[in-house]
Amino acid sequence: MCSGITQHRQEVNGVNIFYEKAGSGSHTLLLLPGAIGSTRTDFSPQLQGLNREKFTVIAMDPRGYGQSRPPNRDYPPKFFDRDAKDAADLMKAIGFNKYSLLGWSDGAITALLIAARFPTVVNKMVVWGGNAYVTETDLKMFEATRDISRWSERMRAPMVAMYGEEHFQHIWNIWLDAIIWYYEENDGDICTKELDNITCPTLIVHGQKDAMVPQFHPDFIHEKIKGSRLINWPDGKHNIHLRFAEKFNKLAEDFLSE
Repeated sequence: MCSGITQHRQEVNGVNIFYEKAGSGSHTLLLLPGAIGSTRTDFSPQLQGLNREKFTVIAMDPRGYGQSRPPNRDYPPKFFDRDAKDAADLMKAIGFNKYSLLGWSDGAITALLIAARFPTVVNKMVVWGGNAYVTETDLKMFEATRDISRWSERMRAPMVAMYGEEHFQHIWNIWLDAIIWYYEENDGDICTKELDNITCPTLIVHGQKDAMVPQFHPDFIHEKIKGSRLINWPDGKHNIHLRFAEKFNKLAEDFLSE
């Protein structure tokens, strides 16, 4: 455990959710990780680096991910809806009634759904690496990642350490199949209609070298969320908050502190 970061568990919707907490500031933040991600794999630079006097930072492992196991992860139809409810219910259970959201990749989708469905609890929102719908282009990019042995060692190693090689491959396979469900059975829609209901100040950040999320996705989210801002990061890939942690943290802090 890193200095100043505490670890906790909370029963939420029948699952024992693991979360970490840093800081004691008046502005509470909820960090939402990417697909099969966790506080440890996805948000260490934010838990360590965000201003602890200004912010109280909460980072959670969604059900079936990281240390929120058992149970092992499953993916019912529209699984993002369940993730959004779990996250909102966690924050209510641990006593936070107003907070801002930082969501990456799948966590960006979860954040969008929380902001749309629970608008009274959301202060501001920063999202990056997410998409509101799935296209054939997306599926081809996702399928190219199915064999985890072909991942870069830097991206693969933390997941192998967390899950072991066999379970990592299994959980990635069923995640891919769940995304295919949205395309084949739900007209590709994840949360396009919900975007019109988002009223909180929103910052969308996009790494323009992101191999997983084409530019049309952040452009669409920006267009649909009234008053949102879009910042394109020319040399950023999918994990800009990890690769450029200090610069990203400053960008987020400045927006959240306005």
